[in-house]
Amino acid sequence: MAEPFETFTSRVVPLPAENVDTDQIIPARFLKTTEKSGLAGALFADWRYRPDGTPDPGFVFNRRGMAGRQILLAGGNFGGGSSREHAPWALVAWGIRAILSSGFADIFRSNALKNGLLPIAVETERHRQLFALVAADPDVELTVDLEAQVVHLPGDEDLPFEIDPFARRMLLAGTDEIGYVLSRSAAIEAHEATHPPRVDTAAP
Repeated sequence: MAEPFETFTSRVVPLPAENVDTDQIIPARFLKTTEKSGLAGALFADWRYRPDGTPDPGFVFNRRGMAGRQILLAGGNFGGGSSREHAPWALVAWGIRAILSSGFADIFRSNALKNGLLPIAVETERHRQLFALVAADPDVELTVDLEAQVVHLPGDEDLPFEIDPFARRMLLAGTDEIGYVLSRSAAIEAHEATHPPRVDTAAP
């Protein structure tokens, strides 16, 4: 079970590349594990590291001051490709808690929401404005408030966003669909006790 998603303030990692797919987020050779932890080093591995294994200082995640930032400002159509859950796992392992983009692949969005990662879709013009904001002030801080469904921008400006109500509930509670069902076990058992099955499957 993940930690409940709480309001946080962070500087931003800008990644303007368009159509970033899940194989770029985490290459296929790192998919052998079923553990969520330990994938931070695999995040954008083919972009972060040179062929000899040394970090590429030109890639944004390797630049000084990026460590500890929890918001990724990504280009449009983020997370296409295969449905691997390892993509949000790697992003969360590195420390990313929210992604701002003009659009997300549906399966990536679903996987992200189930793994404590908040994808926030913004309209195209606002998306350009956010990149301009970060370019003008690379250390600008944004506040993500899932409870109120807004991103607080500098100057007391709020950027509202939409999210599936049930997904929001799960994130705020720090759980997923399975955890939610388990938390309702007593109510489920009480319902079943008063609603016997129509067919006795145990009968000979």
